[in-house]
Amino acid sequence: MLLLLLLLMLLLLLLLQLLILLLLQLLILLLLSLLLLLLLLLQLLLLLLLRCYCCCCYCCCCYCYCCCGCCCYCCY
Repeated sequence: MLLLLLLLMLLLLLLLQLLILLLLQLLILLLLSLLLLLLLLLQLLLLLLLRCYCCCCYCCCCYCYCCCGCCCYCCY
């Protein structure tokens, strides 16, 4: 009877360890997902802040000088 109780306690401890490891893995995945989302939002913000405009033709420059016959300007 005592041996059965010890085996049951050992099994419960193993299950508890597995549960803790699973929760840690889920927490790490959640943190990595949040970090990836933050990086994607930062990239989108940078794309919105640094986008360029050109008054004519198809060139796009991020400095105020003329290229291919048109004067390009930036949004910032």
